[in-house]
Amino acid sequence: MMQQYLAIKAGYPQTLVFYRMGDFYELFYEDAERAARLLDITLTQRGQSAGKPVIMAGVPFHSVETYLARLIKLGESVAICEQVGEVGASKGPVERKVVRVVTPGTLTDSALLSDKSESFLLSVHQGPRHGCGLAWLSVTQGEVFLAECSPDALEEWIARIAPGELIYSAGVTPAFEQRLQALRQSSAVSLSLRPEWQFDAALGQAKLLELLGAASLASWSADDLPLAHAAAAALLGYAEHTQGRALTHVHSVRVQRNDQLIDLPQTTRRNLELVQTLRGEDAPTLFSLLDTCMTGMGSRLLKNWLLEPQRDREPAKARLEAITALRTGPWQKLRAQLKGCSDVERITARIALRQVRPRELVALQQTLQKTELLAPVLQGQTALLAQISQHLLPPAGCAELLKRAILEEPAALVRDGGVINDGFDAELDELRAIQTNCDGFLLDLETRERARTGIANLRVQFNKVHGFYIEVTQGQIDKVPDDYRRRQTLKNAERFITPELKAFEDKALSAQERALAREKWLYEQLLDQLQPHVPALTRTARALAALDVLCTLAERSLTLDWNAPQFAMEPCIDIVQGRHPVVQARLAETSAGAFIANDTRLGVKQRMQIITGPNMGGKSTYMRQVALIVLLASIGSYVPATSCRLGPIDAIYTRIGAADDLANAQSTFMLEMTEAAQILHAASPNSLVLMDEIGRGTSTFDGLALAGAIATQLHDKTQAFTLFATHYFELTEFPAKHHAAVNVHVSATESGHDIVFLHEIQPGPASRSYGIQVARLAGMPAAVVNHARHALESLEANASESQAQVDLFAPPPAAAASAPSAVEARLAEIDPDALSPREALDALYVLKKLGDKK
Repeated sequence: MMQQYLAIKAGYPQTLVFYRMGDFYELFYEDAERAARLLDITLTQRGQSAGKPVIMAGVPFHSVETYLARLIKLGESVAICEQVGEVGASKGPVERKVVRVVTPGTLTDSALLSDKSESFLLSVHQGPRHGCGLAWLSVTQGEVFLAECSPDALEEWIARIAPGELIYSAGVTPAFEQRLQALRQSSAVSLSLRPEWQFDAALGQAKLLELLGAASLASWSADDLPLAHAAAAALLGYAEHTQGRALTHVHSVRVQRNDQLIDLPQTTRRNLELVQTLRGEDAPTLFSLLDTCMTGMGSRLLKNWLLEPQRDREPAKARLEAITALRTGPWQKLRAQLKGCSDVERITARIALRQVRPRELVALQQTLQKTELLAPVLQGQTALLAQISQHLLPPAGCAELLKRAILEEPAALVRDGGVINDGFDAELDELRAIQTNCDGFLLDLETRERARTGIANLRVQFNKVHGFYIEVTQGQIDKVPDDYRRRQTLKNAERFITPELKAFEDKALSAQERALAREKWLYEQLLDQLQPHVPALTRTARALAALDVLCTLAERSLTLDWNAPQFAMEPCIDIVQGRHPVVQARLAETSAGAFIANDTRLGVKQRMQIITGPNMGGKSTYMRQVALIVLLASIGSYVPATSCRLGPIDAIYTRIGAADDLANAQSTFMLEMTEAAQILHAASPNSLVLMDEIGRGTSTFDGLALAGAIATQLHDKTQAFTLFATHYFELTEFPAKHHAAVNVHVSATESGHDIVFLHEIQPGPASRSYGIQVARLAGMPAAVVNHARHALESLEANASESQAQVDLFAPPPAAAASAPSAVEARLAEIDPDALSPREALDALYVLKKLGDKK
């Protein structure tokens, strides 16, 4: 057995091997020690191999998914080694082989996957010159994605894709590998090294053409991407290796190019809290607010729309038209039908990979029956809904086949039996009939033997250890006939077997084993019959997901009182009474008051707003709500505004908040400047830029100079739509010299020492920052607040016109070269030695009077 294990392990040196032994998956030697440390399971020793004790650790087969989930979360990969031979079929141990490899990027088990997100496998190929090829897929989807990028953009692409696992060539340069290792430290991605020869462009192109069944990749605009083809070769080879078979459900290729999607860098996704809060939580976010989808497929598609909005307006217009039709039509009826639908996309993938379970097939059959009812409801609607309606029709005969083949309530696993429906196979029905009639035969035999032997308490029974037997108590032994053969002796009874009972036992037990083997064979045949339906099932899954998202956005627009945006050809962002959707929803939940809506008008003549106002006044909320409204409109959703008119948008960039990256030796200010520099290099006239408190991480004059220079670059050179929030009051003079900039402020009012935030955007600059009032609201001790208030009054009194703020790092000011003050001039005229006491007193009164005037 250890020879067999070591031969299997040699093929998976870096992977934990779960070696099936009876009711356990066992690990040996180094694998056992590593698993014991990671899973907190017990190490044992059993016998010896090659003169050394065999170190073991194991997990029960029925709870293996729990342990797999923990290992995958830790970035480990596991090879599942099952018994594939029959017991006693040959000398030595039962034949075993690795049936699949579970890795962080190739998950297919529903227990290991989140319903609302995909697990992507990404392949990265370093080109011979400047360039990188990317190819990625989710094994449970039927689509391969291709892209090429510059080396500088690699980290941003990886952050956008967010893979669970990344594979790369053993032939990359040390510097390139170091960059990938740095990514591993800063994210949850798992790295896997593959042989260099697998990254071959010609091999990748051949594999893609085989998947697509085409002679050219030109129809998918994917024929001019040799670096991506090389990455795809390794990607598909690795995916097939882990699944143990070809990916027959992958029938589509999509190329992603920088000029097709609205750029949402990782900083933008984080600052806008699209799918995760700044604290890393799943709610409250824009996705959590929108996601009332009835299916996991719909949730995943909605997230994809949010994170990958298209620049082309046609898909968004089609979705808006469909949502408008659903709002006034059948959205409630459709959502009721969608409720309870199974995850057709993932079930279809598992059918193609032959990993599907019986209960998933029952769920698929029930869902296909529902889709037949959904399609007629969409007839006569918009073009997009009509297209969805066509794909909702299930493949002919698929639902009927599943209903005939599978029991309504089958066993969880095929190996347990009780999966194939009665009447589906005559041979199986016959074998089951033998087992069903077993009880009747035993009762009949018991009655006959009692009459023949005169033993009134004779019993005919069965157990799994000893099989069938006739039990007679010790007091009745003398009545036992000669044809009884002793099988087992108990303390108070004897157990016997007769030729008739032995013949029946052989037949019954054989029938049970044969029935189970027949069910397994029939199940495999059923999977063969389902393979031709995989492409149609994939289309049905995508149609269901799209319909689910559209119905969800229709429901959200009605529930949250949103309105349809309009698209314009000229550059503009014109929002009337816009609201931050997540903040408004949270206020409604907590009954903390109504959200104050605000207008935003940006166009050719007004591209920049200089936003001032108090801390906590709502500047950041206002800026974020503009970005979220632009994003929602771009995916074809209704928006939280009375009206919205939106021109072309190619990117949304944000520089918000104070944070550092100490692991990469970047201070708060360095990170702020790095992000600002990236924006200035990437932004265009069709970009939306949010700049919040730029330059506050250094001295006042340095920060003010940098903020002014960045604002000038955005206004004069980049000409992007810009919301520029600042506490530098000097920047309120910026619009006076820059025609496309305008001052606005968040209003607030004072009541004594308290402050009331009005959260309303008004024209013109703010008069104060109200920092001390906000500190008091935050719970700062009263003594500190009072001290700060007096210090502020003193600073304001002594500040010169040229220095409205104190520079903490400025050198001491040079001696003033201006004319002396009146007090100084009068003091210079006095000669103390020449004054009488009366004159000295008069002079002191004069100085005091001059000082009071000052």
